[in-house]
Amino acid sequence: MHNLLDFIIQWPIWGQILAGQVLLFTIPTGIAFVFLYKWPQNPFHKRKIQPFSIQENSLSQEVKYSLQTSLIFALNGFLIYIFASKEWTLIYSNFSDYTPLYWCFSVLILIILHDAYFYWTHRLMHHRFIFNTVHRIHHECTSPSPWAAYAFSPIEAIIQAAYLTLIVFILPLHPTAIYVFMAHMIIRNILGHSGYEVFPSGMIRHKVLCLFTTNTHHDLHHSTKNCNYGLYFTWWDILLGTEHPKYLKIFNMVVRNR
Repeated sequence: MHNLLDFIIQWPIWGQILAGQVLLFTIPTGIAFVFLYKWPQNPFHKRKIQPFSIQENSLSQEVKYSLQTSLIFALNGFLIYIFASKEWTLIYSNFSDYTPLYWCFSVLILIILHDAYFYWTHRLMHHRFIFNTVHRIHHECTSPSPWAAYAFSPIEAIIQAAYLTLIVFILPLHPTAIYVFMAHMIIRNILGHSGYEVFPSGMIRHKVLCLFTTNTHHDLHHSTKNCNYGLYFTWWDILLGTEHPKYLKIFNMVVRNR
């Protein structure tokens, strides 16, 4: 591992960003896949949301498109790097420029704004005039595995990458805040596409925790399409009436299987 890191550090910046993107996606995805799908007695083995098993051709497609998306995200990251090096963005390198409280606030705002961005672009991509061109590939994963987290068409990958490109011109961000946000995004995406429910059974009855999406929430989007567009939070779906009418019932059925 040490030699690998030394090798990556010697690459040009674009190569480091590409390697970082691929590793940041493949390592947690691979861990989640082995844990849930290769360990028959994992703690959540009775919490499979859909009864279907993974098909080899479907899995290979998920991996193919997810790696393609990692490449597009890396190119976008390199573009942000160029903008930042020319001091066109609001990215700052010195922690002393802002308080630690602001750093925490910036991560929180990044996540909240991303959820709103995702909800509205996601819902737009389901419009019948653009669904087949932009979003159909992601929905070929009707019973997704963790490898489906980044299984986007090139156009959808660009749309998803654009959020960070836009936000660095609007919100002052330290690079570490961006990394934490990206790690959160990837982990939540992997969980949402894992095919298993890992969240506690009482989550949807809690006054605060019910505002966070569960794995069942997003899995229902894949199996039914026209509902549950939110990524991290349920509030947009609740406010706009796009939450699956049987979401709570199905979640309870899944967690009772444990």
